[in-house]
Amino acid sequence: MTAINHYLQFTDLSASQYAYLFDRASVIKKKFKAYEKHQPLLDRTLALIFEKASTRTRVSFEAGMYQLGGSVVHLTTSDSQLGRAEPIEDSARVISRMVDLVMIRTYEQTKIERFAQYSRVPVINGLTNEFHPCQILADIFTFIEHRGAIQGKTVAWVGDGNNMANTWLQAAELLDFKVNVSTPSGYGVDEKVASITGKINPKHYQTYTNPMDACRDADLVTTDVWTSMGYEAENEIRKQAFAAWRVSADMMAVAQANALFMHCLPAHRGEEVDAEVIDGEQSVVWDEAENRMHVQKALMEFLLLGRLS
Repeated sequence: MTAINHYLQFTDLSASQYAYLFDRASVIKKKFKAYEKHQPLLDRTLALIFEKASTRTRVSFEAGMYQLGGSVVHLTTSDSQLGRAEPIEDSARVISRMVDLVMIRTYEQTKIERFAQYSRVPVINGLTNEFHPCQILADIFTFIEHRGAIQGKTVAWVGDGNNMANTWLQAAELLDFKVNVSTPSGYGVDEKVASITGKINPKHYQTYTNPMDACRDADLVTTDVWTSMGYEAENEIRKQAFAAWRVSADMMAVAQANALFMHCLPAHRGEEVDAEVIDGEQSVVWDEAENRMHVQKALMEFLLLGRLS
């Protein structure tokens, strides 16, 4: 039996496979912009499973699959056995016999790994507490569109050492760029989770107490909400702890003159980023959001059909 290719974290693909995906996403996006029909997944079905709410993930996967010629089944814990204590393994065995591809947005990474273990079809991580590979896929593609290759560049991560930060560090090791990380004390990156090898090479990763220092000479400054889903009870405490980690015009001023700003959205202006930054000329957040759809179309095509000329 042919091995199934899952996409559960950024390390599931190689640097050469990412180079292909970025090129393929560019081709697919150009076709989309030219209203050129591209339906390689005709009669294929994607199951979308949500334990965490979503806007961009749902719209990008659902619209993308329809544009590829396929269909979509949407499931949540409230309208399926997933929320009624059916073992994940059983759900995987059943759902994967009826569809061609599964996207899951959930809490613990172990859940999606267990599902993938018993799935007969590729499984894609739409977000877990530990990783968000599809978002970083879109972010890097957006950087390439605006500034060319990311190899050798510097990304400044300002804020929570969360799933986004973890995935940026995996990408840096794999694609050979550097991430400067600045988080409040107690909210740092778990290096054992983020690292590919168990110890992150300082060539690809450096921490800073002062977020201004992390942004200095960076090619890209990026952040996320201070309180991710599942941590809402900590919201007020986090607002106090993160007060100095708001991406400001001053932070952007010490980055490279042509530095970009990204945010995976939704954003809270006046908290993790000032309005003048996210709505400013260096911000590419809307391209970034749209590109979720284009890179995910390339990813779904690749997982089901392999490399296409």
